[in-house]
Amino acid sequence: MVKRVRTAVFPVAGLGTRFLPATKAMPKEMLTVVDRPLIQYAVDEAREAGIEHFVFVTGRNKGVIEDHFDRQFELETTLEARGKSAALAELQKDLPSAGRTSFTRQQEPLGLGHAVWCARDIVGNEPFALLLPDMLFKGEPGVLKQMMETYEETGGNVIAVEEVPLSEVSSYGVVARGEGSDEGFRIAEMVEKPKPEKAPSNLIISGRYILQPEVFSLLADQPRGAGGEIQITDAMQTLMKSQPFIGVKYRGQSFDCGSKVGFLTANVVYALDRDDIRDGFLEALGKVGLDSRLPNPLLRAAE
Repeated sequence: MVKRVRTAVFPVAGLGTRFLPATKAMPKEMLTVVDRPLIQYAVDEAREAGIEHFVFVTGRNKGVIEDHFDRQFELETTLEARGKSAALAELQKDLPSAGRTSFTRQQEPLGLGHAVWCARDIVGNEPFALLLPDMLFKGEPGVLKQMMETYEETGGNVIAVEEVPLSEVSSYGVVARGEGSDEGFRIAEMVEKPKPEKAPSNLIISGRYILQPEVFSLLADQPRGAGGEIQITDAMQTLMKSQPFIGVKYRGQSFDCGSKVGFLTANVVYALDRDDIRDGFLEALGKVGLDSRLPNPLLRAAE
């Protein structure tokens, strides 16, 4: 019987140096796509997939993330007094219920693998989901829910993958595809940032994982890898020797919001998808001559 995944880990301790000076005093995970912080999108995706416990691995100056997922009585009282019931309902809808969030510190920036290891005592001996908030996914259903559907059939470890041009694989972890369909295939190999001519495929690891708890013991003794950091990919490669890894080529669109271009693109796409602002946004773009420069896929989102 496949053990249910109830907990999700969100590594949010990064410094966000690519967005300085905006992230000097504000966590990059609180940057907004239209009017919702990146971390809220990740939590919403996890909640849709059935996650009950949300674990945030934070660092210094990240207290605002904890505040975001807490009640603000003064704000709520003011909204209620002013009759802004819709705004109040939206705030309350976004909050996890009491006791469903946990926060732990990663005292040193030692990599994603180390951040995951910092959550070991909270997660315990249970499978867990791992979501990188920098990666924003637009799909129906959400990517983690798609992965959960596969996990319930296969068990083991599940990783979301997507195709990129072969010339770009040297920037990512890449998997070799074994038997199975797009909804769930056996991963035969994982390679970190290979040269295009040595890459086993053009399928990259996309920032969504379902992992078994045995990965924690591997991370505890994991030597530092690329960049002098403890890499989650290195631990997964070791775990592959004893447990299956399943790839899910998800249905949807991804935005790398760790880059300025990806972040700005996400704002345009999500704005065009909003009934309440799409027409006004297109009108504003037209006034500055930008609507005619939008690529066709973005214009289709406005139809």
